[in-house]
Amino acid sequence: MMFDGFSRARVDAHGTSINVVHGGSGPPVLLLHGYPQSHVMWHRVAPMLAANHTVVCPDLRGYGDSAKPSPDDQPEGYAKRTLARDQVEVMHQLGFDRFALVGHDRGARVARRLSLDHPGRVSRLAVLDIVPTHAVYANLDQARATTVWRYFFLIQPTGLPEHLIGADPVFYLHATLREWTRTPNAFTPEALAEYERCFDRATIEASCADYRAGATIDLDHDRADAARRIACPVLVLWSATGIGADYDVPEIWRQQADDVRGHPIDCGHFLAEERPDEVTSRLAAFLAVE
Repeated sequence: MMFDGFSRARVDAHGTSINVVHGGSGPPVLLLHGYPQSHVMWHRVAPMLAANHTVVCPDLRGYGDSAKPSPDDQPEGYAKRTLARDQVEVMHQLGFDRFALVGHDRGARVARRLSLDHPGRVSRLAVLDIVPTHAVYANLDQARATTVWRYFFLIQPTGLPEHLIGADPVFYLHATLREWTRTPNAFTPEALAEYERCFDRATIEASCADYRAGATIDLDHDRADAARRIACPVLVLWSATGIGADYDVPEIWRQQADDVRGHPIDCGHFLAEERPDEVTSRLAAFLAVE
């Protein structure tokens, strides 16, 4: 019942099979999901955006129904640069070499890297409820470290978090969703069933590799690119009671790009499912600007 009228496809991106749904008509927009979810997180937003846009919703490498290459202790495989390259290839094979880009959580980190590495591809960038990873690590204190404890748990030596999460993955998944949301019944039964189905051993291993890359090679890439700025207009949406309570979100993003505008939203971390109408309205207004 989700994504009614959308088409489904598998795209080979440099040897990695990426699952994608797409639909609508008009200027293309790529929506990238966050942890521990899949493209399904956009099921309330995508149909509304599809009234005026061609909407593309993939599963990131390692998540959902996309391929989940073994990490093999090599952070390059799940570096945001690698995941961004996947998505450039997805859009190219669908016929779009320039597009708007929206990302939430881990997907927003991929979107930021894609905008830096492939500036000619991205017309507009929207990031939902993140600050750049290097800003998270640079601004740690006890309160923030307690909030972002997964940044330290999931990067522990290979095997430990995988084993602990794998002992009861449904419990861990639901605990994570509950911890980060502020809206009762934000997740539909259909979406929850998909999150549970896809949160298998391979996804657990890949998502840990994703976080390990965030603490290693992604920071190396950020340091190397410290002088680079995002060239396109940027919209930032964030949880007023979550990340907005811990960071000056607009100021941090103004250090990343010249054209930044943004709005706090009265909800938890999962903006697209907690406040789909508001998120869609703000995205549509941003995407409509020439």
